[in-house]
Amino acid sequence: MDCGIITSKSVLLFLSVIFWLAGACLSYVGSYVFTSYKNYGNFLEDKYTLLPAVIILVVAVVMFIIGIIGCCATLRESRVGLGFFLVIILIIFAAEVAAFVLAIVYQGRIKSDVERSMNDVFQKYDGSNAESRAVDYLQQQVQCCGVNSYVDWNTTQWYNSTGNHSVPESCCKQGFTNCTGSMDQTENIYTLGCESKLARILQDVMSYAMLVILGFAILKFFGMLSVCVITCKNRRQREYQPLYSGTYA
Repeated sequence: MDCGIITSKSVLLFLSVIFWLAGACLSYVGSYVFTSYKNYGNFLEDKYTLLPAVIILVVAVVMFIIGIIGCCATLRESRVGLGFFLVIILIIFAAEVAAFVLAIVYQGRIKSDVERSMNDVFQKYDGSNAESRAVDYLQQQVQCCGVNSYVDWNTTQWYNSTGNHSVPESCCKQGFTNCTGSMDQTENIYTLGCESKLARILQDVMSYAMLVILGFAILKFFGMLSVCVITCKNRRQREYQPLYSGTYA
C-alpha cells in the first residue's frame, strides 16, 4: 500500500477518534460558556452573545455521529463514504469558522454590553427581587462592589431608602463575619467595581472557546486534505490498470 494512502488513512482514523473526543470536549466548552453566561445573564443586554455556544453544542452532537461514519468509510475506502465524510467535514469546518468569527465580534461587544445593562440592574436592586439576587451573586462570586466602585451605591434607590450609609452585605469580604456593609469601614468591603471584572471574565471565557474552535478547525482542514489524497489515489489506480497481452501467433 502506498505510503501516502497509509498516512492519509491514519490521519482520517485519528480524525474519527478525535471527532468523538472533540464532541465531548466541545460539549463541555459549550456547556461551560452557557453556564458562565447564564450566571450573569441579567447583566447582558444582547442575548445573541450565546450564539457561538449554541453552534458549539450543535457541532458537538454531529461530531459523535460523524466519527462513526468516517471510521467505516476510511477502512473500506468507500468513495461514497469518503465523499460524504468530506462534505460533512467541510460543513463543520465552515460552522467552526463562523463560530470563531462570531466569537471575535461578540468578544469586542461584551464590555459595552455589560456597561449598558449593569447600571439598570443595580438601580433595580431592592434586596429581595430577581435583580437583587443577581447582584448579590455577582458581588460575592467576582468579589466586587458597585458598577465602577463601591461608591456607586450612593446613587441607587436602595441606598436612599435605607439611609444607613452602607452597601449590601454581599460587598463584604470573605472572612469578615462582623461586616455590616458600612462605607465607613472600607477595609471590610470590596471597593473595586464589578463592570470591569465581569467583562474580563466573560472575555476570558470567549477567548478560551475561540482557541478550542480554532484548534479543531485546523484539524478538520488536514482531514479534508487526507480525504482528497485517498480519493485521488484510488481514482488513478482505476484509470491506469495494467494490460495483459494474449497469445500471439
